Amino acid sequence: MPNQEILPHLFRQEYTKLTALLCRQFGLPYIEIAEDIASDTFLRASEYWSINGMPDNPTAWLYTVARNKAKDYLKRDSRFKNQLKETETEQQTWPELVIELDNQLIADSQLAMIFAVCNPANSPESQIALALQIFCGFSVEEIANAFLTKTETIKKRLLRARTNLRNDNFQIRFLRKPEVESRVDAVLKTLYLLFNEGYFSKTSHQQIRKDFCWEAMRLTVILTEHALTHTPQTNALLALMCFQSSRLEARTNSDGEAVLFEAQDKHLWDQTLIEKGNYFLVNACTNHEISTYHLEAGIAYWHTTSADGDKWRHILQLYNQLILIAYSPLTALNRTVAFAKVYGNEKAIPEARKLDLSDNSHYHALLGYLYAEVEVDTAIEHYQKAIALTPSEVERNTFTRQIERLRTR
Repeated sequence: MPNQEILPHLFRQEYTKLTALLCRQFGLPYIEIAEDIASDTFLRASEYWSINGMPDNPTAWLYTVARNKAKDYLKRDSRFKNQLKETETEQQTWPELVIELDNQLIADSQLAMIFAVCNPANSPESQIALALQIFCGFSVEEIANAFLTKTETIKKRLLRARTNLRNDNFQIRFLRKPEVESRVDAVLKTLYLLFNEGYFSKTSHQQIRKDFCWEAMRLTVILTEHALTHTPQTNALLALMCFQSSRLEARTNSDGEAVLFEAQDKHLWDQTLIEKGNYFLVNACTNHEISTYHLEAGIAYWHTTSADGDKWRHILQLYNQLILIAYSPLTALNRTVAFAKVYGNEKAIPEARKLDLSDNSHYHALLGYLYAEVEVDTAIEHYQKAIALTPSEVERNTFTRQIERLRTR
């Protein structure tokens, strides 16, 4: 990897891990301090490496600098507190800060932080939004996209959530069984949204962000290894991630352009991940519980199977169940694609139009796809509307190519 790409790559990989380790020492009332130290560390790296070159072990360099910056902060904070000791009944003492480059400590710190952030002091939506920002490094725009809401709404939600955590004087600590069980749903939703942003990003110049996918899978695997979080839902979510990740290499071509499902080279599908998906899906079916993750994993499973006359009927049935328990515009649009596969494009067009999502780029892309075999001019019109609505450069390029193909037919 070229030197100019290493620092952004490390930022994506290590920033949240570094913040998690610092948070474990500072506690959540000082989470902003941990974020500032992590940011300053990467700023220092940018300045120092541009002059002195890349160190032999850049990751270890980052953790060493972060540790030193944290110690400097604690010293300054201690001197400040000493000036006020006459008015304090008891001087605060800080625990010794120890940051070691140990994978298990990093994993434990990250999971400890995400469970701590998913605090009932905030609403479930605020818990997940804050976890996505702090734990996953999402921007406000990315969080807004995940929740299909406005950025200003997310900004206010995040501000209130941080304030509530500070007022609650909450810290990263060992959680009892009832606390883990009450928070695991929010944790799973956070990891689900982290994976989704990696699998299909609308806020990046890349449609696929594999580092997000692998990180979400890595942490979900850890959850399956602990008795309290080794649940059917956790296994179903991991199965979904495995099935979806198995097709990552086939979803883009050598130029980084999106490849539609029908045109994917199935030889590029990762059979090992498909087998792992099967394994976790079996683990998920240990009782009669059916969650949204079970249904989505089932849909993803059928996508990875070989041609089957009833394949799309199975997928449509699963979408029919999913839409009843967890309706969303995207689920409704995806269901319409399955409907078209079963009953044909002409019958699917009225189904799509019932959704009336005129300000949604996926809605117009779907209509473009459905009309392509019926009315070419109408298909082009909808693809043009999709181009105008999507923030994704990759999607715009994909829709433009569809228009070009329609015009040359």
